[in-house]
Amino acid sequence: MNRIAIIVAMDKELALLRPHLEGESTLETNGFTYYCGRMGGRDVVVGKCGIGKVNAAIGALSLVDTFHPSMVINTGVAGGTGASNPPAEVLDLVLASEIAYHDVWCGPGTERGQAAGYPARFECPLPADIRAALGAKGGLLASGDIFVDDPADLERILSLYPDAVAVDMESAAIAQVCALKDVPFVCLRVVSDTPGEGGNMAAYNNFWTDAPARTFASVVKLLELL
Repeated sequence: MNRIAIIVAMDKELALLRPHLEGESTLETNGFTYYCGRMGGRDVVVGKCGIGKVNAAIGALSLVDTFHPSMVINTGVAGGTGASNPPAEVLDLVLASEIAYHDVWCGPGTERGQAAGYPARFECPLPADIRAALGAKGGLLASGDIFVDDPADLERILSLYPDAVAVDMESAAIAQVCALKDVPFVCLRVVSDTPGEGGNMAAYNNFWTDAPARTFASVVKLLELL
């Protein structure tokens, strides 16, 4: 397998991931800084796209067109929905089986959540034994342009996707770019909080202080398993 691209949304995520990168070099292009090196025995490039769907799409397209990776991995944090059994708790890993928008409606001829011309759900092509080896949950990751902290927002998302394990703000846009460019896409997220529960904003803020850096070592293990 050739070079693998890893994309995150925030500086905080990038700071936790970069210590695992060996022989780091940098490349600046299209307004982005990319970090190249070795991780988990693979040649990788790591980039930060920024928060939200537009940033994610721009960042993913730039990354793919610059490096032509054999796979794109999106990693970072997500909010647990409480819908799975058992639910995804803080510090649990979610290696998504499917990804879908929760805030897209393109009108007649499409399903709610479906970007026109694309599948209603983007599949993530990884065998179950990799998920088991990581100790990660599978399932649907619902993605959209809101930070979900309102119980009403979570209720709306679960009415659309009762099987959603977690929510985030970038993965569906990155998955759409990968579908456009015919690049396999994988999404590994760490649960930072549970939207709709009392104090979830505080849990999210405290996560960055309390979460050990080893959490992002799971990306290294994923690369070793590919």
